[in-house]
Amino acid sequence: MDRWQRMTAQQRTLPDDTVPVVLARQGAHGPVIHALGAAAQARGISAGERVVDVQAIHPDLHVEPADPEGEGALLARVALWARRWCPWTVRDGADGIVMDVTGAAHLFGGEAAMLRDMGARFAMQGLSARLAMAPTRGAAQMLARFGAAGTICGPQEVAELLAPLPVVALRIDSDTSRLLTRLGLKTIGALMEVPRVALMRRFDRIAEDRNPLVLLDRALGRLGDPLNAPGEGRRWLARARLPEPVIDPVPHLDGLAADLCTQLAQAELGVRLLRLTIYRVDGEWRSRNVATASASREASHVLRLLRGKLDGIDPGFGFDLLTLEALRVEPLALHQDHLEGGREAGRDVAALLDRLTAKLGPERITWPVWVQSHLPERVEGRVPALTGAPAAPPVLSRDRPLRLLTPPEEIAVLYAVPEGPPARFRWRRVAYLTTRHEGPERIAPEWWRDRPGTRLRDYYKVEVGDGRRFWIYRQGILGDGRGGDPHWFLHGIFA
Repeated sequence: MDRWQRMTAQQRTLPDDTVPVVLARQGAHGPVIHALGAAAQARGISAGERVVDVQAIHPDLHVEPADPEGEGALLARVALWARRWCPWTVRDGADGIVMDVTGAAHLFGGEAAMLRDMGARFAMQGLSARLAMAPTRGAAQMLARFGAAGTICGPQEVAELLAPLPVVALRIDSDTSRLLTRLGLKTIGALMEVPRVALMRRFDRIAEDRNPLVLLDRALGRLGDPLNAPGEGRRWLARARLPEPVIDPVPHLDGLAADLCTQLAQAELGVRLLRLTIYRVDGEWRSRNVATASASREASHVLRLLRGKLDGIDPGFGFDLLTLEALRVEPLALHQDHLEGGREAGRDVAALLDRLTAKLGPERITWPVWVQSHLPERVEGRVPALTGAPAAPPVLSRDRPLRLLTPPEEIAVLYAVPEGPPARFRWRRVAYLTTRHEGPERIAPEWWRDRPGTRLRDYYKVEVGDGRRFWIYRQGILGDGRGGDPHWFLHGIFA
């Protein structure tokens, strides 16, 4: 919800604080609530409920689409950012972070001071956080979500502080939670008082990560629950520190490109996205991104791409630090050119695409992409060439002209054959006589995409007196109730 509020506030005005706002995702039986704001929480709305059911009770409910993928990416970045407090951090589900601060609290003045620093720095980032500290991973997870905010639990207080929490705090599934509720075990304290032998018979076939008894033992410290924090990914970065400020970065690009490409060659990697950053003496920085059509680590090629992106960079009063970083890399095995000195054609094509894109822009260098559609002008789309390889053309059941006019050009019918193509028509001020024709091929409107009232098309292949073949169509049928007389258009030209 914090992420949605920050992103939405940059584009439009947020709803009033009294309006219940929820983020919805697609569920098995329609949209369900994924996250909710403070006003929605105050009304008793909870995550997982169907949107239609909540709207029946709260007609003023404001629903926005959720972005689980974006939220996951943000949480992953926040988990790495949280390593400012300790080196062992990991994501905790879809909405949390677990940190092993063993031996690190004294660096911040103690556990209470560390929690205060965490809360302040999360608030500075525009993120709300419920914090708790406990001797075990499970206890900290439960206290942060179901206990009092800012709880610091000592080794001797774990059982006491967990006892009043509901059994769902153990992160068990709905069936197990329903079973414990029917048995009268609604809190963790009630679960701890029941003899273990009786409960083990009921849960001996449940996996350890969903077994309430195993989860309880981990939270109480009876079983080990180590934190397996992944290491931070390696950054492929080349730096150039200058003894005094300069204005022109070009003389320093050779060393940066060679250094970065050497690092990538040793790891058998190639770069797909580069970022050149200059750090000015006044504390400001400027950057330029460069993408490649395929993985590359040729320093000369990288230099040609960078030199086309330096125009417009404001150096200010000079800069004393440059960095060249590979933001996205792909495996690229070591290879050599042919013995006769030739190169692979694919590598030359990729290099050409890179240079054209860097000079003209990604929106001007495109590949075709094929779309499922009945209408010929919608079959082919365009995507930036750097996003991937061109798609193979679709297999068509009928012949199509090699050249389509965009948009189709209207023709003037001089004489029309009943239920057939025009016997004579004028296109671009030239009159043509139809000698042969084939058709019609009827293409109906796409009712799920076109506006109501769109007329169907009858396509004909016609050959005129000089041997040229055209692809024309009649839009509409006389008396179809969707307009006046039909109109004729020339849509394509055959080779």
